[in-house]
Amino acid sequence: MKTIQLNNGVEMPILGYGVYQIPDYDECKKSVLKALEAGYRSIDTAQAYQNEQAVGDAIRESGIKREELFITTKLWISDYGFENAQKAFEQSINKLQLDYLDLYLLHQPYNDVYGSWRALENLQKTGKTKAIGVSNFFPDRLVDLVSYNEITPAVNQIETHVFYQRFKDHDVMNELGVQHESWAPFAEGKNDYFQNEILTKIGAKYGKSVAQVTLRWMIQRNIVVIPKSVTPSRIEQNIDVFDFELSQEDMSAIARLDTNETKFFDHRDPERVKWFASLKR
Repeated sequence: MKTIQLNNGVEMPILGYGVYQIPDYDECKKSVLKALEAGYRSIDTAQAYQNEQAVGDAIRESGIKREELFITTKLWISDYGFENAQKAFEQSINKLQLDYLDLYLLHQPYNDVYGSWRALENLQKTGKTKAIGVSNFFPDRLVDLVSYNEITPAVNQIETHVFYQRFKDHDVMNELGVQHESWAPFAEGKNDYFQNEILTKIGAKYGKSVAQVTLRWMIQRNIVVIPKSVTPSRIEQNIDVFDFELSQEDMSAIARLDTNETKFFDHRDPERVKWFASLKR
């Protein structure tokens, strides 16, 4: 598995397994076990996904040595604030049944971001997490956070797929030394993603699926990616992307698919911010 070195020297697999929208305990545990069996060593969960316990049980049952794994979870906005964040971290790590995390993220750029970030800085300094980062931060918020805090986020996990390629965000992250990580790499199938003519044609050339082409495109851009599936064959297929390389012509063709627009929602929309503020979990 190819790894990326984060800004504090920690090595992170460039491809992992995400468990968003798998709240059912049995399905999540079974899927994580399948992913670990298939060779994934990075697992991405979150407090808000309500499946940390299932992930922790799968990790324990797998018998894989802790040092071989890279485990990420995220702090939800209802527990932001210096004291609350530290308590929520303990709850998450207990559910995951781990002594430490590899990566802990602020899940959204709202509420008491700075008090929460200082809590995460403290968690890293005390060795409870090897690295800390953020999710869904646009460039202005990321620059602001870096400018006024001691530790620069190691990772920024944002919506990234062929229809929303985030070139500006990517450049800013590179300048700051923050690793770009994608969520929703397949845009959850929107815009007939898996039937896209360009992606299908490229896939046929290499004997690969649209999903595999997408993941390879991310990897060649040095973007960490965490595809999610509960189908065993697709879990296996999604990690089988290290035996081919897209040509520059292919990369350019995919670049032309960019609409530079979200396929979900705009985190800077005032009405969306109000909606997030109304959420408890």
